[in-house]
This record gives sequence, C-alpha cells and structure tokens, in this order.
Amino acid sequence: MVEQLSRRRAIEDVARDLFRANGYAGTSVREIARALSVQGASLYAHVTSKEAVLWAIVDRTATRFEQAANVAGARAELEHPGEPVHAMAALVRAHANVVTEDVGAASVFVHEWRSLGPERRASILERRDAYEGRFRLLIADGISVGAFGITDPAIASTVILTALNGLATWYEPGGRLSPDRIADHMVGLVGRMLACESI
Repeated sequence: MVEQLSRRRAIEDVARDLFRANGYAGTSVREIARALSVQGASLYAHVTSKEAVLWAIVDRTATRFEQAANVAGARAELEHPGEPVHAMAALVRAHANVVTEDVGAASVFVHEWRSLGPERRASILERRDAYEGRFRLLIADGISVGAFGITDPAIASTVILTALNGLATWYEPGGRLSPDRIADHMVGLVGRMLACESI
C-alpha cells in the first residue's frame, strides 16, 4: 500500500512538472511514462486517466490553500481579534507561502484547472469562489470599520488574488528574494493598495 501511494505520488510529481512546462493538453500519458522510465500502459495500474492525475494535483493544492487560510485566519483572530489589517496580512502571507512551497503544483492549479471535466471543474470553481469570498468579506469588513479605503471588495479581492497567483508564473526557488521576503513585499503592496482610495 505504501509503495503504491509512493508510486502514485511520483507519477503526480512528474506530471506536475510536465503540465507546468507544456500545459495539460500538451502533455501525453506516454511522456509522463517516459519521464518515469516505465511503459505507458503500466501507469494505469496506479492512475485511471491523465485527468485523474490533474485532479489529484489540483484538489491537493486547493486543499493546501484552504487549510493555510484557515490556520492564518484563526491565528490572526487569536492574536489580533477584530483587526482586518492583520487578518488580511495573514491571508496574503499564507497564500504566498503555499505558492512558493510548491510552485509547480500552484502553477498547475492556477493555469490548468479548466482542463478538468465538467463535474470536477465545477467543484474547483465553487471552492475558488468560496476562497475568494474570504478576501472579499474581509475587505468589506475593513472598509466598514475604516481600516481600508473605500473600494469595491469584489474587484479588490480579484486584483489581490491575481497578483498572488502571478507568483506561480514568475517565482523560482533560489532566486534573488527568499519566500519570506516575497511574502513581506506582497503584504506591503496589498496593505498600501487597500489603504488608499486613489493614487
């Protein structure tokens, strides 16, 4: 059982790298098998389809975003109860950390989830909407207590998440800035954006 799980995870990790480099549509089962030095048919002893591999990556990454946000939100409320600025900083940092901890999986999540079949795609879309709702509601709360400038919470949350998800496109481990410093910059940029009504 452990060996089977290990093999399945190896398949997912190889597929993640290929999906990131070539896109889901541009990656064949044969290429995944070749990267693992196995016959294509033998992959099906561990996975049912290429889409099932994509789903495993996307679902696991969505769960990591959700869990990180849960932990960050709970910690912010414990340490700074009722303070939207601290809560937003915690959410932004949590999201940035998930991306930089596994940029390949984050990239596949951001760019390839639409390649899922209708039922799985609808499930992820619902979860994405709920996740974005955390940011939107927090922005609205911050505006209501004067912590943030007046803006449209839906637009602001979309802009913030677009910027955070952009990390999956340009971040490379071992680059000029550490993940923590990148998270610091993202927190600062988001904070300044929400604090101002205009420039």
